[in-house]
Amino acid sequence: MIEPVQLPSPWRDVRLTVVVPTYNEAGNLPTLVGRLLALPLPGLRILVADDNSPDGTGDVADKLAIEHPERIEVVHRAGKEGLGRAYVDGMGRALEGGAEYVAQMDADLSHPPEALPGMLGALLSTQASVVIGSRYVPGGELDENWPLYRRALSGWANLYVHTLLRVRIRDLTAGFKIWRADALRDIDLNRVQSNGYSFQVEMHYLATKLGHTILEVPIRFEERQEGASKMTTATKVESALMPFRLRSKHRNITN
Repeated sequence: MIEPVQLPSPWRDVRLTVVVPTYNEAGNLPTLVGRLLALPLPGLRILVADDNSPDGTGDVADKLAIEHPERIEVVHRAGKEGLGRAYVDGMGRALEGGAEYVAQMDADLSHPPEALPGMLGALLSTQASVVIGSRYVPGGELDENWPLYRRALSGWANLYVHTLLRVRIRDLTAGFKIWRADALRDIDLNRVQSNGYSFQVEMHYLATKLGHTILEVPIRFEERQEGASKMTTATKVESALMPFRLRSKHRNITN
């Protein structure tokens, strides 16, 4: 586990909301929340967007919110509508709640919470609109236990999207990011159509089309220890078709 960067004031005090979509993550959520709340970021808040998890993740989130009423909010959604819909809902609520910066990360502990202060410092010290915790820039790492087929799928997906969309980001499918609130408002979350993992690609594409600067910093991506991957055949099909839809739907968007 890396040691979190100690940011100077007032940087460490900014209003940062971490949006965490959940579906069957009851075993991981308490650990993730504990690590997030231990960060030297007193302005950090957590918004859990749960898709009515049958394993009781929503109840676990509610108990954590009762323990930390000023720092945790839980959104109970009607059912499993996909990662993209959960993020649009959660990020929209974060903006409505006054967040200056909005982070997104998975609940499965694959993204190291301790990297957030360094990512925030990189964002605040540049003119970037979003900073990505990247697996594929120099210094980035993949857990040795990450299955070979997942490595191949991730590498192929990035090459495929690069070829079709010409977006200059090495980790186009990354899900660990911090956004400036103004950038999210400019993108307009109502434009986003993706339901599954292609949400990540669509957000990067829109940011690029609108002229926003995207910064990548290296992280170590860990294999999940609890629960199962949510990647399904339907999400793979959506991800394969999404680049063509994006080029058509957003072709007239300019900065």
